[in-house]
Amino acid sequence: MWRSQGALPGYAACMTDVVDSDELLRRMQRARACAERERRAWRTRSSAPDPPGADGTDDAAVRALAYEVVVRVLDEILVPGRHDKDD
Repeated sequence: MWRSQGALPGYAACMTDVVDSDELLRRMQRARACAERERRAWRTRSSAPDPPGADGTDDAAVRALAYEVVVRVLDEILVPGRHDKDD
């Protein structure tokens, strides 16, 4: 596969590259796994004690929530109905 300068190995060089459905599924699963790792990391940071006056805990909580939303959206795409029971 031809890659433009700066494209990562295994990734399309531009949006016009054609990928099959299996590759698209693999990319979405990889994105979901990455978002889950980030969610966990930010959730851990949000529960860590901060020095008085620091906004790091609040920022970490917001980021954790944002990654949680990304995970839920990708879950719904990859496994429709997964969160119906939770809501």
